[in-house]
Amino acid sequence: MNKPVRAKKHLGQHFLKDEVIAEKIADTLTLKGYTNVLEIGPGMGVLTKYLVEKDIALVAVDLDSESISYLEENFLQENLQVLEADFLKSELSDFFGDEAFAITGNFPYNISTQIVFKTLEHKEQIPEFTGMFQKEVAQRICASEGNKTYGILSVLTQAFYDAEYLFTVPPTVFNPPPKVDSGVLRLVRKKDLSLPCDEKFFYRVVKTAFQQRRKTLRNSLKSFDLSDSLKEDTIFGQRPEQLSVSEFITLTQKLENDAISTHE
Repeated sequence: MNKPVRAKKHLGQHFLKDEVIAEKIADTLTLKGYTNVLEIGPGMGVLTKYLVEKDIALVAVDLDSESISYLEENFLQENLQVLEADFLKSELSDFFGDEAFAITGNFPYNISTQIVFKTLEHKEQIPEFTGMFQKEVAQRICASEGNKTYGILSVLTQAFYDAEYLFTVPPTVFNPPPKVDSGVLRLVRKKDLSLPCDEKFFYRVVKTAFQQRRKTLRNSLKSFDLSDSLKEDTIFGQRPEQLSVSEFITLTQKLENDAISTHE
């Protein structure tokens, strides 16, 4: 074995050193509906070790050339391909062409939400997503309406995936230890990805509503030029965190219909 990789602060690296937890994260994948898996941020391969044992084609992608060299020297399994690349800047076709694949990993904290947003952009190709985040971020993704942490990330993710918070991981199992707990989640894509409203408009409504989360929707969505009759709808007396995902879809439909009728 060559010398260990040094964790780099600017890459948000905290290397997991607990084998039991690594195996537990590998087992969060259901392997239903795909045989390809992309691991983001493998570091020194503590999770990779358990993933390559599965009957999958695995691509491990890391920005850190030191990590890549370490993996190439220590992991020679035929079902593993190691790539030095930035997931956020990569074309997803570089990994598995147009085939379906799942994503997993011990995600660098500083880019974890961006990884989720990129997954949502390519949801047609990604039936499952599991992995480790800062606990607060994992909870936010999985939060339901009425919860303080419920927000843009919760609504947009849960519009297309069923989100489940699986378990908490303490800082002590990392090198170096982060200052906060971590949380592992699983996202399983819904059977029907089509929304009964315009998807881009839905994103805009959700983001605008939560930009002023303390205000009622009547005030936070003023920029949508609501008609007087629509303003009277009871849904506009609520705050964004009170609305479920399906109610946000209904809200988007109401705004779409209102825009059509006011311009007729």
